[in-house]
Amino acid sequence: MKRIKSQILNKKILSKIPSPSFIIDESLLKKNLELMSAIQLRTKCKILLALKAFSMYSIFPKMRKYLSGVCASSLFEARLGYEEFQKEVHIFSPAYIEKEFDEIMKYCDHIVFNSFGQIKKYKNKIKNSKKKISAGIRINPEYSEIKVDMYNPCVKYSRLGITLTELQKYENEFDEFIEGIHFHTHCEQNVDSLERTLQVIEKKFDKYLRKVKWLNFGGGHHITREDYKTEKLCEIIEYFRDKYEVEIYLEPGEAIVLNTGFLLATVLDIFSNEKEIAILDISAATHTPDVLEMPYRPYIIGSGEKNEYKYNYRLGGVSCLAGDVIGDYSFPKPLKIGDKLLFTDMAHYTMVKTNMFNGINLPSIVLLTEKGEVKIIRKFKYEDYKMRLS
Repeated sequence: MKRIKSQILNKKILSKIPSPSFIIDESLLKKNLELMSAIQLRTKCKILLALKAFSMYSIFPKMRKYLSGVCASSLFEARLGYEEFQKEVHIFSPAYIEKEFDEIMKYCDHIVFNSFGQIKKYKNKIKNSKKKISAGIRINPEYSEIKVDMYNPCVKYSRLGITLTELQKYENEFDEFIEGIHFHTHCEQNVDSLERTLQVIEKKFDKYLRKVKWLNFGGGHHITREDYKTEKLCEIIEYFRDKYEVEIYLEPGEAIVLNTGFLLATVLDIFSNEKEIAILDISAATHTPDVLEMPYRPYIIGSGEKNEYKYNYRLGGVSCLAGDVIGDYSFPKPLKIGDKLLFTDMAHYTMVKTNMFNGINLPSIVLLTEKGEVKIIRKFKYEDYKMRLS
């Protein structure tokens, strides 16, 4: 059983939160942000929030005290970062939509390209922009330690990043226009993986690193994990900063809000079909889609693995999808209709991926302040569902 240190375990506080709800614990978030801030202060690097992982903008005023800005993957993310975070905005896309590009330039300070075809198409727009925009290229070092192909940007035939062979064909274009190099080859990894990746990048791309003003290490660094080697990370940043005289950026998403969010659910029904099945007021298909896509089994406070405790249940969601199953869990006591269950680590990716399949309403969004106050940021309504598609 995992040890969770959060005010959310206070029954009085929990009783004030509607079910289902996503809950962000401000005190846990602050600890993560303080670590990010300390790394920036020591190394002079800049850490950006990856909006693809977390975009709850009501808490941006607190986050921008600690972080240098945001990185976006689309026009809407870029606009949200520009309007609500109000610091640096970086963007990368495999290919930019032509009718959106002028607006993207209004919001972004750095624009990272995925190919020299895209650079050729848009470079004059950037050169003629009244606003200073720094252009970068995403590289594919053809080395990654990510085991699952779906999340590996360096898999064979990858559509993400330009290889050294391709880059060498466009050296003149690079020298004329590119000010930065970006790579993103990590997923939930410790710093040792970054160190080995940078050894490959340095060997292959040293010539180009010496020509640019900035180097972006991308995301996927699990910086706030308990076993993460932050001292080594700082040493690596300082080494590359000093050797190549570049500004270093990192753009974690998951690490910034790791272990800061919860999803509160309620047991609606319990019945038997060779095993005990409990139906909750949430859905894996709509509220926690990564449970089915990755797949993975989220932790519930007070629960155990199958057969770890006496009472076993398969937890299912409320959608009509046959596979809307969260997983098999055991509990020290039998579940009852009306029981509350708290899923942990629900801030990153889960919140941004929710949908309204079946017309199922979204969980409320709740902030648990450092003082223990429950602030209901948003409740969703029928109109949110109705207006989405017409």
